[in-house]
Amino acid sequence: MALGNRFKSAPGAGTMAALILVLVFGSTWYANWVSHNTNPNTAGGWWLRLLAWPHWTFNSSDSLREILVADLRAILVVVFTALFLYLLPGSQLARARGTISQFFAGWASYIFAGGFAALVTTLFLKNPSMLGAFQSAGSGATYGLFVGWLVGLATLGGYRGTR
Repeated sequence: MALGNRFKSAPGAGTMAALILVLVFGSTWYANWVSHNTNPNTAGGWWLRLLAWPHWTFNSSDSLREILVADLRAILVVVFTALFLYLLPGSQLARARGTISQFFAGWASYIFAGGFAALVTTLFLKNPSMLGAFQSAGSGATYGLFVGWLVGLATLGGYRGTR
């Protein structure tokens, strides 16, 4: 009944979907499983590995800076998704709930969130460069493009955020 709740907001549902995606597929156990059990040269293996892009970790042999940057990227994906869902007018201006504009607003917000989270966290790396920032933003936008439709589906049917 949670999916059919008439009182859910489109931005709230999309943010919750982004949080679940980051918590489940960004976890260390999922990243380890996908790296050992999938083939990156197949479409399915590539997509399953892409799901783990905003990874987060609590213990690692990496430097503290790299751990914080990875965790910050995962946090910023969720925060920027919420921000863009509130800022993109598609879900707010839709006359009826469940319109295709809500789907595209949710999807676009996840594309922008992935790109901007990667761009911002690149600044905290040891030797940030403009090329590295652009490449990182490109990988974040790729993640948003191929995974963001799930956030778009979650925003369908929600009210516009204001009554």
